[in-house]
Amino acid sequence: SIYEMFGNECCLSTGEVIKVIGFKINKLIASICENNEVSRVSAKVELPLSFPGLYKVVADKTPYVSVEEITRKVSIGSTRFGHPCFYSSEDIKLANLTIKHGEQITFNLVEEVNGTMAVNCDVVRNNQSHSFTLPLSQEGKFYECEDDQIYTLKEIAEWKIPKCRNRTVKLFNTLHMWDDSNPLPENFDGCLILTPVYEVQAVMKFRKDIVHILSDLDVEVKDITDCYDISSFLQPLSLEDVFERTSKEFPMVAEIMEGPSGSQKPSNFLYTGKEIIIYKKYQATRILASEIRSDSPKRHFLIPMSYKGKFKRRPREFPTAYDLEIARSEKEQLHVVATKAFDSPHKDLFSVSVGDQFLVQQRQTTEVLYEERKKVIDVFTCEQILSDTYKKVLLPMYMEGDFVEVIHDKKQYQLSEICKEFPLPFNVKVSVRDLSVEEDVLAAVPGLQFEEEITDSYLLISSTSSPVESWEIPVYRLNMSVHLLSKEVQRVVPPATKTTVEEISEEQYYMVRRYENQTLHPPPRPPKKPT
Repeated sequence: SIYEMFGNECCLSTGEVIKVIGFKINKLIASICENNEVSRVSAKVELPLSFPGLYKVVADKTPYVSVEEITRKVSIGSTRFGHPCFYSSEDIKLANLTIKHGEQITFNLVEEVNGTMAVNCDVVRNNQSHSFTLPLSQEGKFYECEDDQIYTLKEIAEWKIPKCRNRTVKLFNTLHMWDDSNPLPENFDGCLILTPVYEVQAVMKFRKDIVHILSDLDVEVKDITDCYDISSFLQPLSLEDVFERTSKEFPMVAEIMEGPSGSQKPSNFLYTGKEIIIYKKYQATRILASEIRSDSPKRHFLIPMSYKGKFKRRPREFPTAYDLEIARSEKEQLHVVATKAFDSPHKDLFSVSVGDQFLVQQRQTTEVLYEERKKVIDVFTCEQILSDTYKKVLLPMYMEGDFVEVIHDKKQYQLSEICKEFPLPFNVKVSVRDLSVEEDVLAAVPGLQFEEEITDSYLLISSTSSPVESWEIPVYRLNMSVHLLSKEVQRVVPPATKTTVEEISEEQYYMVRRYENQTLHPPPRPPKKPT
């Protein structure tokens, strides 16, 4: 049987030995449900995994009948998405703990406990986590919990579609227009029922790449696992697999089996068949920055702390008075100008006109008369800048008005200085480009907002043939497979590291922000207008 896949002809001749290394969703068939009515399907369309947008997962209403069924069909492990949550329809009585019906159970890891396979789980009560194990033999009715996270279609295909089941999702954000004709209805606001179409991933005896075989290819095969030496096959590893290796196993030599595609490549030597040295794994700090512009889409960047350019400040915009309080710092007094009028309902509080300028001071409370009743509300004190004097005024914290910062600071800053001296978010523009790189992508951007400092996972690599410089490659944003070679690393100490500014897509931007903030509490809401 001869077939062509991704431009490569592959011959599966009689007697060919193939080692199946995995199953992967190749594409999705989406059943379109208007008005969120799952029972009413208006059309079916084919969606590639790269189809843009962010989606919310709808909890599956079909229960799992045992813990063992969950482990067979759902991804559980140390990955970011490997902690699914379920609840039982009945109480589960354990030796030292009773799990109440409806209580959210997080499944963390499948492991052997006293000779019995079990799942390491936990429940949270009064902000305290309680760990326990459930044997795979535990029966009952286990239902998926509601999931408030958002995902790309690719993430859903890889982690959120249980084996032998479909997945219903709701479109959360389109992000940007699809390049070709959009297969979804205009202004679509319903549900999609996703049915996966799989491909088989395999390695062959005399090939160094990964073979992708569609699951509907008409060939007959026979299982010979028990009577064949499978160690003679190459073992493909993803970057995540490499990262999970212990630090003692580094450095290592590897050959790329499947290189990153298109604009993903951080370096030109990352192609299939290339030998690389992987020196170490580590966590590195990046500044997440977005282009300042009123229209969309915005460009997004991850800036390494080693960036050698310099920045000048740009004015920040504050949509509410509450944002002024958040931005206020001890280092300097915040000077703003109002771009929106505000009429105060209280005689003791100030009414703002467009063009009024203020020096922001401090937060306090004050008593106001509201509908003939006295109420205590949050305000902050400001000094209104007049032509030849200053006037102390009170602005209510709930006030909705637009303010723009007035910048007096003309200094040029290094990235590390900004992170040390100012709270984020912070607006800047490049004043001196990074001369250590041929092209500084940030220099052409008229304005940047530094949003937050993040920590991400990287591997440090170089080419074996010319290890004059090493590169950081992101573990979770680069699709690449390698296999390890039993070669001795000639150079244990890595050469000079070349760090670059990484431009990320809008989907990756949302993913980075979600990973960074998933353990943080949301910011407090601004005070409401008294009622």
